[in-house]
Amino acid sequence: MPLPRATRFLVALPLAAALSAALMPAALGSSGGKAGGTAWHPHLAAARRYAERRGGDVAFAVIDERGRFHGFRAARTAPAASVFKVMLLVAYLRERHGRPLSRGDRALLGPMIRRSDSVAATRVRDIVGRRRVERVARVSGMRDFRYAAVWGESRTSPRDQVRFMYRLRSYVPKEHWPYARFLLSHVVRSQRWGVGRVPHPGWALYFKGGWGSGSGRVDHQVALLERRRSRIAVAVFTQFDPDHRYGKKTLRGVFARLLAGL
Repeated sequence: MPLPRATRFLVALPLAAALSAALMPAALGSSGGKAGGTAWHPHLAAARRYAERRGGDVAFAVIDERGRFHGFRAARTAPAASVFKVMLLVAYLRERHGRPLSRGDRALLGPMIRRSDSVAATRVRDIVGRRRVERVARVSGMRDFRYAAVWGESRTSPRDQVRFMYRLRSYVPKEHWPYARFLLSHVVRSQRWGVGRVPHPGWALYFKGGWGSGSGRVDHQVALLERRRSRIAVAVFTQFDPDHRYGKKTLRGVFARLLAGL
């Protein structure tokens, strides 16, 4: 026996609401937004395939927005080259905790990070000394770091550096963090290759590169990306590239694939 029209209407209302609720997550998920539970994740397989096709020796590590670690040959060590300068920056700023930075301090740190001035880096190393650098490594939980008297020959790994960059803010005295952030976000244009040429709309990028004087012996970059309360860290190391130009192309290719869709 058919239901009266009013009864059919009352039955249909909860059914329509249930159907709408069931379809809504799927519709949101198809847009690629976080509301549908499809948060961004690093494109590891694509980056790994690309790395394996490149000449030289490529390794990388990523910590995603949820704090999860991902890596490819991530424990493989290499000479740190100029990515060591971020450790020098942190060691120096920690030593200046509770004191404002002087003009002399800024005259050392600014060129060391923004222009990768190695004379300035040697002076900073002489000021902070081995003990403070190794303390930074210990506090940040580095497992593969080995200090060398020639600071660029100090050895480290992508897994060391990605964890260091991911928690970088916590290692810098609060009063000096704005300055550290300024330096790492204002690397000079001529050194903004690799990750510096990969689109990252809506994200602030803080990074440092290291390279073997154009030889291709090493070409590395370490990076922290932040957006509101989210952060991502990436470290890509290359060794034995045919030359620096080739290494820069490798870095850009790996970062572009890892950060695709960010």
